[in-house]
Amino acid sequence: MENKIPIKNIYYMLCYAWDRLEQRDIVEIDTIESNEILDLFAMVLGNGINYLIKRGFHRLYIPYQKEESFIRGKININESIKRRSWIKGKMYCEYDDLSHNVLHNQILKTTIYNLLLCQSLNEDLKDQLIKLYRYFELIDKVNLNKKMFREVQINRNNHYYSFLIDICEIIYDNLLVDESSGEVKFKDFIRDEIQMAYVFENFVRNFYKRELIEGKVYRENIEWNVEKGEKLEYLPIMQTDISIEIGNRKIIMDTKYKKDAFAYNYNAKKFHSDNLYQLFAYLKNVKIKVDINKNCEGILLYPKTGEDLNLRYKLQGEVIKIKTVDLNQDWQLIRERLLELVRE
Repeated sequence: MENKIPIKNIYYMLCYAWDRLEQRDIVEIDTIESNEILDLFAMVLGNGINYLIKRGFHRLYIPYQKEESFIRGKININESIKRRSWIKGKMYCEYDDLSHNVLHNQILKTTIYNLLLCQSLNEDLKDQLIKLYRYFELIDKVNLNKKMFREVQINRNNHYYSFLIDICEIIYDNLLVDESSGEVKFKDFIRDEIQMAYVFENFVRNFYKRELIEGKVYRENIEWNVEKGEKLEYLPIMQTDISIEIGNRKIIMDTKYKKDAFAYNYNAKKFHSDNLYQLFAYLKNVKIKVDINKNCEGILLYPKTGEDLNLRYKLQGEVIKIKTVDLNQDWQLIRERLLELVRE
C-alpha cells in the first residue's frame, strides 16, 4: 500500500477478520502513541494476560503416571514391581490432576518470551511483559509450531483465550530470527500481500455479516453450467469471497489486496484481466440456481493505493463494478464506504 495503514485500522480489521469484535476493547486503541504493529500486539497480549491473572489461568485435568509416596488414583502393580517402588516407600500411580501447565498457557508464555527477544519492542512494554512473565513460573515454555494453535481447545469456560491465541499466532507467523546475529525481528506483515489478502477478505465478509443488517452474507460454491454427463471433477471449484443478498439483488464480491489495481504494459494501465475473468465467470454460472427475480451484479473491491475507483461496466449483460476503499482514513469513514458500496 502507498501509505502505512494506521494500527487502529489494522486492529479493527483483525477483530472483524477473526470474528472477535466483542473483545476489541481489550485495549484503548486511541491511547496508543506508537504506530508500530508489534507494540500494538504486545499491548493487547499484556492487557489480555492481566485479565487472565485477575480471573485465574484456565486449568485442565492432566494424566500423570509416576511414583508417589501417597496413593493417588490407580496403582499400577506391574510397574511398581518392575521399579521396586515399595523399597523407596512409594508406589507407581496413575491419576488425573488439575494443572495450569496446559497448551494455551504454554503458548502465551512462549509468545511473551519471544517478544522479549525483539529489540524493536517498546521498552515500557518490555518491562510490563517481564512482570507478567513471572506469573508463568509453573508453566512450560515450548517450541511453537503452527499445529499447536489448531490444537488449542476453546470452550465456554475458556473462550476469553481465543482472541489472545489469535494474537499469539500472528506474532509467531511474523517473527524472524537472524541466524548470523541471533536477533529476533518482527516482519511487517502489512506489506505481505498474501497475509493481508486473507485479512482483507475475512474482514470485509465478517464486516457485512455484522453490519449489513438487511442483507444475507455468506460464501458459496457456484456450480458450472455444463451439459449433463460431462465430468465436473476436472473443473476448478468456483468459491466466492463474499455473496450478499439484499431484497431482489444478489451481489458477488471479490476482494483483491494488491499494491496496484492495474497491470502496466507499454505505459498503458489496464485492470488485471484474471480478476475480471474470474468474477465474470461467477456471474455467468451463478444464474443456474439464483431466483430468476434477483438482479445479479459483481463487485471487485481493492484497497485504495492511488486514485479512487468507482467504475461500472456491463459485459455481455453482466454488471461488474470496480471499487476501492481507503484503509488509511478514519474508521467511521471506512465503515460508511463499505456500506455505501452495497446499498447504492
